[in-house]
Amino acid sequence: MTIAIFALLLILALALFAFTRANPAGIAAAIRLAGPMILGIAGLILLFAGRSGLGGTLLSGAVAWFGSNRLWQRPQKPSPGRKSSVRSAALEMELDHDTGDLTGSVLAGRHEGRRLSDMSVEELMELRNELSSDAESVQLLEAYLDSRFPAWRQGTDSKQSGGQGSAPRSGPMSKQEAYDILGLEMGASATEIRKAHRRLMQRLHPDMGGTAFLAARINEARDVLLFDHR
Repeated sequence: MTIAIFALLLILALALFAFTRANPAGIAAAIRLAGPMILGIAGLILLFAGRSGLGGTLLSGAVAWFGSNRLWQRPQKPSPGRKSSVRSAALEMELDHDTGDLTGSVLAGRHEGRRLSDMSVEELMELRNELSSDAESVQLLEAYLDSRFPAWRQGTDSKQSGGQGSAPRSGPMSKQEAYDILGLEMGASATEIRKAHRRLMQRLHPDMGGTAFLAARINEARDVLLFDHR
C-alpha cells in the first residue's frame, strides 16, 4: 500500500512538472494519458484500504475514461461536402463549398464534353469567343477563368468582359435550379437557405475575389426559395 501511495505521488509530481512545461495541446494529451492511470491507482489504494465501494467506482471511471480516449483517437471519416451547380446553355459549373474549387464542363459547341480543367488558357479563350453570343455562358466561363487564371484579363478589352455585370436571363429561376445553386435538398428550411447563401457569398462575393454574376445568381436563388417562407 505504501508503494502504491508513493507511485501515486510520483505520477502527480511528474504530471505537475509536465503541466508547467507543456503547451496547451501537450497538456491536453498528458491529461488524457495520465488521468485514467491516476484515477485507477487511487481506486486500488481505496480498495486496499477497505473502501471497496468508492475504490470500485474510481476503477470503473478509469476504465471508462481510458475507453473514451481510444474512441477520441480513432480517425473520423470526413463527411461529404456540399456542392452547388450552376448551368447555362453551354456550360455546367460546380462549386465545392468546403474548398471553394470551381469546376465545370462544356455542354455544347466544338468543345462539347470536355472538362474545363483539361483545357489550356488558350483553349478557354477560344471557347469564350465561341460563346460570345451567349452572355450567361460567358459569365460562367469568366468566373472559372478568374478562379484558375487570375491574370487572364490583362491585355483583354475590358469592354468585352462581362465578368462584373449581370447577364440577361431568358426567364425566372426555377426552384430546382435555386436548390442546385445553393447546394440544398428540396424542402430546405429558411434557416438552411440563409446559411447556404451566407456560406457561398463569403466565397463568391466580388469583394472576396468572386464575380458579380455568380453573386447575383446566389442572391436570386435565395430570394426564390425564401419567397414561400414569407
